[in-house]
Amino acid sequence: MTFEQYSSYFETIKITPLEEQEKPYDNPDYLDYTKLNWSRMNRWLKTGKITEELKNTLQQIYKPQHWIVITEPWCGDAAHITPFLELAGRENPMIDISYELRDSEPFRIEKYRTNGTLSIPKLIIQDAGGKDMGTWGPRPKETQELYDHLRSENADFERTKEELQQWYNSNKGMEIQKELSELLRKII
Repeated sequence: MTFEQYSSYFETIKITPLEEQEKPYDNPDYLDYTKLNWSRMNRWLKTGKITEELKNTLQQIYKPQHWIVITEPWCGDAAHITPFLELAGRENPMIDISYELRDSEPFRIEKYRTNGTLSIPKLIIQDAGGKDMGTWGPRPKETQELYDHLRSENADFERTKEELQQWYNSNKGMEIQKELSELLRKII
């Protein structure tokens, strides 16, 4: 689906009453978190700035690339990352981006597990022939280290999501863009 279709799907979840939701959005906690993610995603779309480093790297792409972003509206990391992937893709007409839901067909995430998990968001970059050129995700290395540290401390979900949220807010997408630029320089 296009970003517009993904956003429309996301917004439909946000405005549908709880009693009419399908799983997992029939859970009030999931629905509330999804509504919060909607705000986060749209905030980054309005305020996120693509760095000069990433712009320069994106301008060096001269052959078509297809970016597949595997995501879900309930994913907190995706609310912070997906907007920067979308904004980056808009910088070069050689990049075509599509979005797939992790929990729906074609279940592509099965092929792109992270340490055996179905972690998202996941970016797959393919050439015009559909051959994989590189992957990235589910989160920047610094965020992953923070997440792993919190898990080692048996931090509860509330603490984990608050600390990750603080990291994303203070970093403002810089690490995401740095890592994306590094990946692209390896494959172009």
